[in-house]
Amino acid sequence: MAPALGRTPYARRRRRPRWLAVIALMLLVVPILEIATIIAVGKVIGGWQTLVLLLAESALGAWLVRREGGRAWAALRTALRTGQMPSRQLADAALVLVGGTLLLTPGFLTDVVGFFFILPVTRPMARRALEAVVARRLLGGVFGGRGRGPGGTGTSGHTETSGPEGPDVIEGEVL
Repeated sequence: MAPALGRTPYARRRRRPRWLAVIALMLLVVPILEIATIIAVGKVIGGWQTLVLLLAESALGAWLVRREGGRAWAALRTALRTGQMPSRQLADAALVLVGGTLLLTPGFLTDVVGFFFILPVTRPMARRALEAVVARRLLGGVFGGRGRGPGGTGTSGHTETSGPEGPDVIEGEVL
């Protein structure tokens, strides 16, 4: 059977990004888990106490977002003013923004993740994870494999090899 006009037999079909499926699943699962957690906590400590605890978490979260957001913004302005690359400051600002959004969502589970992103003690761990994800995505495009870094196999089927100094370089001239 001949391939369709304009398509090669090796043409890849365009797939939806995997993150769309993850977000759709999270939009279904997270509210159910939050409601179940609020009901479980309410059964243990009582309904009014649960409501007061949720309001106290929101107030503490709003105060932390304001404080840490101001610090992240000041650090970003300082880095830009001094001519430094503001990668750490941008990551911190993004984590504070996402953490603040999670703290605005009522529930205990999203508050735990939000506090993890905002607290100065735990934010470096979240920043390292974010940097690893971004590096893997960026290097995956450079080396051909999806989400693979140096040493991974690319789409052409060969394996990148590198010595102690880095990948082998073959000099040549393009005509």
